[in-house]
Amino acid sequence: MSYLFTSESVSEGHPDKIADQISDALIDNFLAFDADSKVACETLVTTGQVILAGEVKSKTYLDVQQIARDVIEKIGYTKSEYMFEAKSCGVLSAIHEQSADINQGVDRSTKEEQGAGDQGMMFGYATNETADFMPLALNLSHKLLQELAVLRRENKEITYLRPDAKSQVTLEYDDNNKPVRIDAIVISTQHDDFADEPTMLAKIKEDIINILIPRIIESNPQYAHLFNDQIQYHINPTGKFVIGGPHGDTGLTGRKIIVDTYGGKGAHGGGAFSGKDPSKVDRSAAYATRHIAKNLVAAGVADEILVQVSYAIGVAKPMGIYINTYGTSKVGKTDGEIAKIVEDIFDMRPYFIEQRLKLRNPIYSETAAYGHMGRKAETVTKTFKSPNGEQKTLNVELFTWEKLDYVDQVKTAFGL
Repeated sequence: MSYLFTSESVSEGHPDKIADQISDALIDNFLAFDADSKVACETLVTTGQVILAGEVKSKTYLDVQQIARDVIEKIGYTKSEYMFEAKSCGVLSAIHEQSADINQGVDRSTKEEQGAGDQGMMFGYATNETADFMPLALNLSHKLLQELAVLRRENKEITYLRPDAKSQVTLEYDDNNKPVRIDAIVISTQHDDFADEPTMLAKIKEDIINILIPRIIESNPQYAHLFNDQIQYHINPTGKFVIGGPHGDTGLTGRKIIVDTYGGKGAHGGGAFSGKDPSKVDRSAAYATRHIAKNLVAAGVADEILVQVSYAIGVAKPMGIYINTYGTSKVGKTDGEIAKIVEDIFDMRPYFIEQRLKLRNPIYSETAAYGHMGRKAETVTKTFKSPNGEQKTLNVELFTWEKLDYVDQVKTAFGL
């Protein structure tokens, strides 16, 4: 019997995502000047105010206020009527040194023995229902908001958009677990004030359906068949959405963990990513399990795979690796047997994850909006400036966990 499945996304201007982006900008700046930095940084944003808190062990000093303001300006909070504006908002820092009790569990006499920065379990997931091996409902939810942000910055076809927005896509799946059509699309977007509310609501709905949706179809022709005249559109369903961003809701780092990962598909261990350096396995092991799952599916081991890994704080070797192929395995092996082979291919000790995925580089700002998974692996040049005038220009690889660099090795191991 067919069924419906829904995923959501939030824009870069959503309060929680502002917080994530500030926290990850701090991570990048610390790592740019001291690759061995240990950082756990939380951000809170509210009306006219940013509060930074957390623990840091680093040889570098940063102007954290300016870093936060630069992020806010880049997102688009540049007008006083937003009640949260890059140049005028207050920025309070309560960042202090990392606990020696925690650090002693991570640092070891040799780097290879580096312990996990915390206990917990992390999940990675991949499915072949999209070209980037991501769940389609989440994929479309992200794309809607990314294109909406492009329209906002162009300020031509739609001129009233403000930075805060959310999306949601509901798909209908057939008996073979294949998506056949879009059942519903929800978009709530912050906007400038209109004199007439009914006219405003009609205008926004018309622009979303007649401007945004065609651009999505044009740039993603592989999904054109899923769009139809029967889609239920809920555009700004509560009505007026002028008060938004941190003035409308307080934002906190780490509150959008399902948006950040797989939109409710697969599983989640509960740990957020942003604001954490890669010694925190909440982040690094989640990337590593995604890397495993994606390479396994791309190699043809199964149509859909969930990978779990778990750790004890201060211990390098994982407690165990779990694999679930949801009955889609193509290699004539049990999920337990697949897990044993995976353990032989991928070293999941924290130091080796950091090395394999090049995680001690300033690569995290780009992850902090529109999902950490399913993104494009690419090399970019980034420049950082310290308060003392030092400047660092680095070539870094983004989204290394999305590379299909282990497919041949996986195929060999499984005889594919």
